[in-house]
Amino acid sequence: MADKCCEPSGVFAGLWETIQEQLQKQGIDLEQICAGGAEDAPFKVVCVTPGLKQTVEEMARSPRDQVVMVRVDEETARSLDAWVETDAVKSRSEAAALFIREGIKVRSGELDQLREALEDVGQAKQRLEEQARQVIGNIPDTTN
Repeated sequence: MADKCCEPSGVFAGLWETIQEQLQKQGIDLEQICAGGAEDAPFKVVCVTPGLKQTVEEMARSPRDQVVMVRVDEETARSLDAWVETDAVKSRSEAAALFIREGIKVRSGELDQLREALEDVGQAKQRLEEQARQVIGNIPDTTN
């Protein structure tokens, strides 16, 4: 399958195969949808992490003291408002925080790769500065 979203492992793998079989019987090719080949399909496949309730509970236990300002389009704002109306969350801010956290969970592998690459860049920058100090001699140390 083309998308990681369509490749669950462990306990979900058997369930996923059953879902695929049932959809296939209905003429729905899930592999094509996950690969992005069904842009005009009359349905939508959404991947949601299994622990949404757990994430809400975790958020209630930890302080949300970091402010991040975002601008969203009207459709996204309506979606956040819908979550508030369900009483699952108290505000647009809480809904946005929930889905940011869930998005980070879904993309944790990619984020780990980015963090590793940033670490590599930092180390390379440090080596470059050390080499420049050896060559030029009076470059201020920025590692402190």
